[in-house]
Amino acid sequence: MKPNDTANGTPAGLGALRVDKTAAPAFTRSEAPSRFAMTEEILVNVTPQETRVAVIEHGVTHELHIERTSARGLVGNIYVGRVVRVLPGMQSAFIDVGGERAAFLHVADIWGSRNAAGGTPIERLLSAGQNLVVQVVKDPLGTKGARLSTQISIAGRFLVYLPQESHIGISQRIEDEEERAHLREKLQQLLPPEEKGGFIIRTMAETASDPELKSDVEYLRKLWQGIRERSQTAPALTVLYQDLNLSMRVLRDFVHEDTARILIDSRETFTAMHKFAREFTPNVAERLEHYQGERPLFDLYGVEDEIEKALARRVDLKSGGYLIIDQTEALTTVDVNTGGFVGGRNFDDTIFKTNLEAAQVIARQLRMRNLGGIIIIDFIDMDTEEHRNAVLGEFRKALARDRTRMTVNGFTQLGLVEMTRKRTRESLAHVLCEPCPVCEGRGELKTAQTVCYQILRELLRESRQFNAREFRILASQQVIDMFLDEESQSLAMLSDFIAKPVSLLVESAYNQEQFDIVLM
Repeated sequence: MKPNDTANGTPAGLGALRVDKTAAPAFTRSEAPSRFAMTEEILVNVTPQETRVAVIEHGVTHELHIERTSARGLVGNIYVGRVVRVLPGMQSAFIDVGGERAAFLHVADIWGSRNAAGGTPIERLLSAGQNLVVQVVKDPLGTKGARLSTQISIAGRFLVYLPQESHIGISQRIEDEEERAHLREKLQQLLPPEEKGGFIIRTMAETASDPELKSDVEYLRKLWQGIRERSQTAPALTVLYQDLNLSMRVLRDFVHEDTARILIDSRETFTAMHKFAREFTPNVAERLEHYQGERPLFDLYGVEDEIEKALARRVDLKSGGYLIIDQTEALTTVDVNTGGFVGGRNFDDTIFKTNLEAAQVIARQLRMRNLGGIIIIDFIDMDTEEHRNAVLGEFRKALARDRTRMTVNGFTQLGLVEMTRKRTRESLAHVLCEPCPVCEGRGELKTAQTVCYQILRELLRESRQFNAREFRILASQQVIDMFLDEESQSLAMLSDFIAKPVSLLVESAYNQEQFDIVLM
């Protein structure tokens, strides 16, 4: 397991809280956003149906997180699962944890399986009907079920607890070797002598005091003890532990030293967050504010407009260039175009400036849209190595604030930049949208003329199979109009050929590709 802040992408929580509605004082703010020395603000918009969180950097929306009451994410949840089927050929198993689809467990994610020489085959570890304590490490995506692991990790404010391990790891974001050694030694001194579990030290631990770290250790050990005791008697499909809701995860996972304030537009949520902050993150409590302005919070900061833009295929650049972003099942492609930008002293300078701007915008769009998996970026071709290195450097710099694990390769021989960004949850488009029922996700429709020719072929085929008195075509208005105009001669010729009358009827409920041929 690689030491990182989210322990293999599995942020677990600090447990549920009982809301004390009288606990915290109210804060107000003016209608106009003010400027802070710190560069980031976090907006929390709450309705009974969903919670939305926007991360604002220098006045621009960079991240959006949405959690709907009817479909909370599963990552971090711990279950008593039941083995449904073991697949020796794939060295994996399907586990029922109570969801719509069985979850997926690979042998590499079974704790202890890799300790044996050469690894133990999954068919010797699991059998159908067996109960198993598992944790969700990846939410269901599209048609795929959740991804599971039996290696449990529970995240606190400063630490990630690994009850089955014995080592102390350090977040990869802490790069200074002296600081890494200091934090490891500091934590070892705070651990109780009987502690057998392992820990990952999160980035936030750099500024944590000894009492804060000790409190985190005690809480996580107590939490795991409760989970373990319940697992011994709980039946299959029982939820042993559920991660915090989105508003609480803001305090645990999103806030850092550059966060100026967190604005919450719900008094009840503000009160609960303030109570949580006083207990677990006291240095954050003073940055919480209850927004009571008349304008909706997301409107005030332009977040609603940014959401609409993030759902569009085309993204305009200030210079006049633009991006085309296409998200597919296999990968995401980003194409950079100069568009109407003709600035600069020469064409090479125009291309270079467009690519530099695009590098920054692409990094923001990846976070905003939460695009994951393989990503291919086609910058405009540059002739000089110096320009390519500068654009790649700017791109890496723009990606530096992204919390999600990623790898970025240099330019390929074809001039493309290849990168990967870890998938931990559905993309923004998959959360907010669904495939078009007309084109079924293709993004294109057959032309009315194409459908007309398809109908003529089908009409000829049916005339040879059935001896009908008359044939009637039911189709959309566009198709019927074409049969009455440009393709009227084609229809008349076919009617003469089959020696049967053909009538037309508009079916308003049909889309352009739908049609029926009725035998009269």
